[in-house]
Amino acid sequence: MTQPQHFVFALVRDFTHMAFASAVEPLRLANLVSGKELYSWSFASENGESATSSNGAVTLTHHGFDAIPKCDYLFVLSGANVKMRSSPKLLALVRRERTKSTRIGALCSGAYVLAQAGLLDGQRAALHWEFHDAFQEEFPDVQLEQSVFVADGKFITASGGSATADLMLHLIERDHGHDVSVLVADQMVYNAVRDGSASQRVSLQARNGMRNKRVVAAVQMMADSIEDPPSPSDIASRVGISTRQLERLFGKHLQKTPKQYFMDMRLERARYLLLQTEASITEVAHACGFVSSGHFSRVYRTSFGILPERQRHKIT
Repeated sequence: MTQPQHFVFALVRDFTHMAFASAVEPLRLANLVSGKELYSWSFASENGESATSSNGAVTLTHHGFDAIPKCDYLFVLSGANVKMRSSPKLLALVRRERTKSTRIGALCSGAYVLAQAGLLDGQRAALHWEFHDAFQEEFPDVQLEQSVFVADGKFITASGGSATADLMLHLIERDHGHDVSVLVADQMVYNAVRDGSASQRVSLQARNGMRNKRVVAAVQMMADSIEDPPSPSDIASRVGISTRQLERLFGKHLQKTPKQYFMDMRLERARYLLLQTEASITEVAHACGFVSSGHFSRVYRTSFGILPERQRHKIT
């Protein structure tokens, strides 16, 4: 009888519970629908006893990071504050398993850990969209994808949440065929399975219920030029309308002027960088198109009610 493939999930403090369930349950269901033990799994944590997820649920674990059994797959599962929760033991685990034949993966923000361990340079990776800006600033040599998961390279990564279920169904299909994967999806009542090329975030049109192509083009232009923001008149010219028309369209579809919308976008990126990187206030300001840190600090406080340097102190 063929031995079941064993998965070890390295649970990092504040790991996301949704991704955890989406990773483990498809394996259990694959065993159920096939009538065979196709997979086995166990959990590892820093202290070898338990790990606490971001929703406060405590999961008992089988191993410490320094003593996991032989396995076919090692998946790092993390969530919020991943940079603060990563540890020398965790990085040593990832590097150690890399020297073996273990397939290594990461879920949600777990790609951070693989990148910190030096494994992702020159590699494609998927990561939860909320961490993209900070990750790209810190690890420019990693080819970060917008897709829900990446499973065709040296390392397997998924952006978390339901994308983890998509990844696991993909692995089940690859290992045991389409029919088993479909039966597992049916058991999950999951009828919108995505392949790895699917984008993480819904489109601007879907988020705003808006179909105006010129507004979409203008917003995309803003997103692509945050470090060197063009003026509303430049944006209007490039999408082929007047500045006044652009303002009217933004007011109708987004209830803001182009200038206000762009400023909100830049400040939101600044907030992500402050919370997820160790970049200085000046570096964050420049990365978000502000010519001086003083001006950036004033605008940031007006928008969020707190100075940029104090924003970081709120992290626990």
